[in-house]
Amino acid sequence: MDIPTEATLVGVVRRPTSWFRTTVDENYPALGPPADLLDECKQRHEDFKMQGLCDEGAHNAAWDDVEFEKRYQSYLTENVDALKAINELTSRLRDGEHLVLVCFENINQKRCHRTLLKAHLNAQL
Repeated sequence: MDIPTEATLVGVVRRPTSWFRTTVDENYPALGPPADLLDECKQRHEDFKMQGLCDEGAHNAAWDDVEFEKRYQSYLTENVDALKAINELTSRLRDGEHLVLVCFENINQKRCHRTLLKAHLNAQL
């Protein structure tokens, strides 16, 4: 993916690591999936791997099993901090700023909340 040189790298990670903080220009933890959803999905991911699924398959199976998409979308529309962050990013996008959403997942292989967040932001524009 070609990133415009003037793009702002916006992390959307609930629990950023030290290397992640140095990679992005800023981070909005409120736009990361809620901790309970992350924990539940991670546990199911490990369960599916123990059953013999590959990492990608286990991740995607866990996503379905915990109803990740439905729960994350509900979170984006109900959580006060998430709503505030969405309003800020939407305003910046309307002003013409180029934003690139960043997290840990490689979205070419695994489902990622960034695709849901991007669609949600686009719907606000």
